[in-house]
Amino acid sequence: MNTSKSPEIPRHAHECVDAFLDGRLRLIQSKNGYRFSIDAVFLSTFVSIRPGDRVVDLGTGCGVMPLILLLQTSVDRVVGLEIQEELASQAARNALLNRLGSRMDVVIGDILHPPLVEACADVVICNPPYRKRLSGRINPDPRRAIARHEILASIDDILSAAQRLLKKRGRFAFIYPATRLAEVFGLLRRFDLEPKRLQINYPDPNSGAKLVLMEAVLGARPGLEVLPPLLGQGDFSISTPP
Repeated sequence: MNTSKSPEIPRHAHECVDAFLDGRLRLIQSKNGYRFSIDAVFLSTFVSIRPGDRVVDLGTGCGVMPLILLLQTSVDRVVGLEIQEELASQAARNALLNRLGSRMDVVIGDILHPPLVEACADVVICNPPYRKRLSGRINPDPRRAIARHEILASIDDILSAAQRLLKKRGRFAFIYPATRLAEVFGLLRRFDLEPKRLQINYPDPNSGAKLVLMEAVLGARPGLEVLPPLLGQGDFSISTPP
């Protein structure tokens, strides 16, 4: 990576720039609005990437997952799809800030009707909303609400988009609450996505499972690899701005 001084990229008064990965990644984020969580980092390091892969990130937010993949893997190119214009702007500016704009595209669009060519991706990734539309308290901040609740897209919509965008034997990786694991197994197979790799996140050795990371392959035969458990925040931590 070019170690010269990062280019000056405009940011708004409500935004800040945070450093991550020992300073190798700098991210423009909202100070008080939607901010990426450790879940995105887990998924970026879990998904299997092969040299030359083309990746689509459904609901890219500020672009953190594509940027981690571009910095740490042999991915060829990543497209981040985002429906919220403010977050899409952050993702595009973050690509430029980290000098990765030539390998990352940001597209404003809806997961329900992704404006991308069918079968264009070797890998599709998604850190989806965890809660059903009418469950629990809806956050008054619309950006956070959309990230947490199935307001604009349900898990069915996301799986349908992944099926449409993946090449044959393409891989779909996502992170989801452990409490919805049984539901997800049935849904994946409904969209011809066969679960192939699974890792479970526990807050600590004495707690029940919190999250599951899963990778499914389009049109594959059954056969699931269960990886060692992931405890706490693994080797990463996310700090919030003062």
